[in-house]
Amino acid sequence: MLEDGGLDALIIENMHDRPYLLGRVGPEVIAAMTAVGAAVGNAITIPFGVQILAGANSAALAVAQACGASFVRVEGFVFSQVADEGLMDRADAGELLRYRRQIGANQVAILADIKKKHSSHAITADVDLAETARAAEFFGADGLIVTGTATGRATAPEDVRAVRDAVGVPVLVGSGVTPDNLSDYWAYADAFIVGSYFKRGGVWSNPPDLRRLKRLTCAAAALRS
Repeated sequence: MLEDGGLDALIIENMHDRPYLLGRVGPEVIAAMTAVGAAVGNAITIPFGVQILAGANSAALAVAQACGASFVRVEGFVFSQVADEGLMDRADAGELLRYRRQIGANQVAILADIKKKHSSHAITADVDLAETARAAEFFGADGLIVTGTATGRATAPEDVRAVRDAVGVPVLVGSGVTPDNLSDYWAYADAFIVGSYFKRGGVWSNPPDLRRLKRLTCAAAALRS
């Protein structure tokens, strides 16, 4: 349905796997996500990606490599933050990029959240969003994701613009995108990760709603033209 509705790519994520583990997940999660990824990959022709919460970036990369995904969404790539799962005290870029090369997954793009949602950034309050973006680009991220404060919360357009002005890699909006605000980001973003809006009533945990999907893809088509 999502492919037929006009999306350019999909992403699978263990969003329902609450409460999330911090940084590492059990083999059952990796096995399940690989099975889901293989099924999704066989069902569609557009690219797809993988995220495993919370910040289980190496696991996501391994799943992506195993099931032919094109990208991963990662948390905690640079700097530290206090997430609702606890303290993400180690930046993951160094180990993650070495692991990507070790398993021969260099074709899997790494899309990194910066100043990630559901987190406090008090310990890096003196490092602004643009400088965080520059650090993530310097450390080898293939694209950067800018979000609002939580799932479904709108991203500030000025934040997207600040990151766009700071880096040369693709910039993605990672939360709160709707047909009504898509135009606010269009000039600054290369892609949009949409989850909640596509669901019935705009609630992330509900099933997908084809009518809502069509409203957003029609808004995107109008902006493209």
